[in-house]
Amino acid sequence: MQFKEIIGQQAVKALLVQNVKENRVSHAQLFLGDEGSGALPLAIAYAQYINCLNKQGSDSCGICASCRKYEKLIHPDLHFSYPFFASKDVKSALAVLPEWRNMVLEDAYFNLSIWQNKLSAEKKQANINRAECHEIIKKMSLKAFEADVKVVIMWLPEYLENDGNVLLKLLEEPPENSLFLLVSQQRDAILPTILSRTQLLKIPKLSDDEIKGYLSQNFSLTDAQIESYGYLADGNLIEAKLMATSSVNSHFQTFTDWLRLGFRNDGLALMNFSEELAGWGRESQKNFLRYGIHFLRECALILNGAEELVKLPPEALEVAKNLSTKVLNTASIEALVSELDKACFHVERNANAKILFLDVSLQIVKIIKFNSLPSGIQYIYN
Repeated sequence: MQFKEIIGQQAVKALLVQNVKENRVSHAQLFLGDEGSGALPLAIAYAQYINCLNKQGSDSCGICASCRKYEKLIHPDLHFSYPFFASKDVKSALAVLPEWRNMVLEDAYFNLSIWQNKLSAEKKQANINRAECHEIIKKMSLKAFEADVKVVIMWLPEYLENDGNVLLKLLEEPPENSLFLLVSQQRDAILPTILSRTQLLKIPKLSDDEIKGYLSQNFSLTDAQIESYGYLADGNLIEAKLMATSSVNSHFQTFTDWLRLGFRNDGLALMNFSEELAGWGRESQKNFLRYGIHFLRECALILNGAEELVKLPPEALEVAKNLSTKVLNTASIEALVSELDKACFHVERNANAKILFLDVSLQIVKIIKFNSLPSGIQYIYN
C-alpha cells in the first residue's frame, strides 16, 4: 500500500516520510486514530516506504521486489497481529491470516465489527491472547529474510489485556532493525506499561470535505446525500461508506423501538426484545449500545438549544426533536446514558446477555415512565 492510496492525512504522510529521511524512526510507535481515520493503512504504507528499495520523494516506488510483496501483504518480514475470535477450529491469529489478508486487500478501512462478520464470529469475544504474544516474540527473534527492517503491525492493541505484559521486554529492548507499529482507537484501553514504551503519533479525523470527495468519486449519490453523509460521518470513512450503501439506519430503528416498548411497559415484548439482542454478537451489542448513547447525547444538544451541532440524518433528527421536547429531559437522558454505558461495560466482561438486556429494559421503563410526559412516545409513533 502506498501513501497516495490513502484518503487525506497529508500532514501525517509528510511527517512519516520526513522521519524516514532523517533516520528518526522510533522502534515502537503507536498510531492513535479514531475509527475510519486511516490509521491502519497509514501504518502499512509507512512500513512499505521504510523497506522500499527505490524510495521516491514522498512515497514508495510501488514496483520494486519489496513493494510488490507488500502490495500483496506477503513480504516475509512483514508480520501482523490482530484480535481474533477463538473457537475449536481457530486457536491463533495465524489460523485466520488468509482471511486477514483478504480483508485488508479488499478494503483497509474496516472496524472490529466488520472483521468479526468476515469471520462469522458474531457471538465470540475478540482477544489477542498470550499465545499470540509469544508468537510475536518468536517471529522477532529470527533474522530478517530480506528486508532492512522487520515489521510487526498490531491492530487494536487494546485487546491485549494483561497478556500484553509478555511483550514489555521485547518493546523495551527490541532486536536490531525491528519496528513495532501499534494501531489503536482507544488510548485509555491500552496497558499503561505498553503505552509508556511507544512513541505516540496522533491521526486526526478526516475532514468533511475529504469524506465528501471520496463519496463523490466512489458512489452514485446526489449532491444532497454527499453533503449529508459527509457531515454525519464526522470524519469516519467507514461510517460514510455504510451510509452510502444503506438507506436505513438499523440501529436507529431498533433503538427507538426499544424506547417505545419501554414507554408502553410491554413486559412480554421487552422480554422477546431482550432475547433478540442477547442473540447478537458482543461487538454488535456494544456498537448498538454506543449508538444509543450517541443518539441520546444528540437529544441532549437539542434539549439545550444547540440543534446546529446535532449530527443526525433527517428521519432520526425528527424523532430526536420530538423526544427532546415531549419525552426526555436532562435527568432522564443522563439516567439512560448511564444505564447504557454500564451495560456496555458488562457486555465487555461477558455478562449474561439475556439478564443484562432485560435489566436495562426494565430500567428504561422506570426512567421513561417517571421522567417524561406521557404523550410523547405516542405522538412520535402514532
